[in-house]
Amino acid sequence: MNYPEHLLYSKSHEWVEFTSEDTAKVGLTDFAQDQLGSLVFVNLPEVGDPITAGEALGDVESVKAVSDVYSPLTGTVSAVNEDLLDTPEAINQDPYGAWLVEVEGITDREELLSAEEYETLCQGEG
Repeated sequence: MNYPEHLLYSKSHEWVEFTSEDTAKVGLTDFAQDQLGSLVFVNLPEVGDPITAGEALGDVESVKAVSDVYSPLTGTVSAVNEDLLDTPEAINQDPYGAWLVEVEGITDREELLSAEEYETLCQGEG
């Protein structure tokens, strides 16, 4: 598994990359895409939608099941990775390149883990 050091991680298996103090990109981790299997559909919020830490921001469908994607942040969706709507398998191929949403105006966040802490969490679940 791959856990890039420059990212932070949620316990629900999303990664967060802060691009400024109150803006960040969110995606699914390598562990999450591996557990889900081949992704065939992605359902994402619209630009301008409010999202809340700990609540579902969308979902992904794999050949196995439909799974919610939880927001690790509270803020407003400022961008959506539209490419994933046509090529959801990009998450399987490059989970850290295939961001889902960008969030701005961040006012709250879940407890986020370092790469080392997240790797320990995954080893306990794997």
